[in-house]
Amino acid sequence: MPEHIYTEKPHTHADGTTHIHADGTMHSHGHHHESTKAVLNRMNRAIGHMEAVKTMIEEGRDCSEVLVQIAAVRSAINNIGKIILEDHINHCVVDAIETGDEQVLKDLSNAINKFIK
Repeated sequence: MPEHIYTEKPHTHADGTTHIHADGTMHSHGHHHESTKAVLNRMNRAIGHMEAVKTMIEEGRDCSEVLVQIAAVRSAINNIGKIILEDHINHCVVDAIETGDEQVLKDLSNAINKFIK
């Protein structure tokens, strides 16, 4: 986890973990998400798929085949993002609502805007 400069008072979530807002809109979570293993597995498959696309390009494969594979990778990455988003809503946002932490909702809105660009 990246190092943050903490500027706000920490508070405790319903699951007992401490949540501290960092400078700006970034924040730190000290708890494990249920979907971490699934996300990492999907990420590894997407990375492998990207390596295969790179090989296709190096071998001079047909552009339309490469584009189809790039679309498949993009879809896989979007699905990973959906899993992370669902996990975030079900845990981080629920905790934030319980503790009255409005910054998490602002952060979520910002992240969604960047994700769907």
